[in-house]
Amino acid sequence: MALSYSVQGFILLLTASLLVVSEANTIVVGGSEGWRFGFNYTDWALRNSPFYINDTLVFKYVPPSDTSLAPSVYLLPDLWSYTTCDFRRAKLLANATQGSGDGFKIVLKQWRPYYFASSGHNGFHCSAGLMKFFAVPLPRGN
Repeated sequence: MALSYSVQGFILLLTASLLVVSEANTIVVGGSEGWRFGFNYTDWALRNSPFYINDTLVFKYVPPSDTSLAPSVYLLPDLWSYTTCDFRRAKLLANATQGSGDGFKIVLKQWRPYYFASSGHNGFHCSAGLMKFFAVPLPRGN
């Protein structure tokens, strides 16, 4: 009888751990602040890490207007480009209008650094040190 309970317990534990491994989070970048100039995203990323493989980051921002600067979302290729805000080899993920409504979503699919930044206002959003952050998603464990 005890063996039967042990086997059932093991199966329950195994099932629960598989659910934890497959569970992914959806995280709004900046929380209630969204993706906007004037907010420190490096600090936000530190406070909201760790991120995990298969988590989804959502960039929400207002479209451009006569009174607001339009942000964008770029994926920078390496630490040097991130540090120097060099967008020459960066990939545009979302333009100035794609963050409205439900926002722009990106899934962190691999264990590698993801360097995000906005090139708004001729790169000033990034070079001011505010609209950029990086995430290194970890494998999800028990």
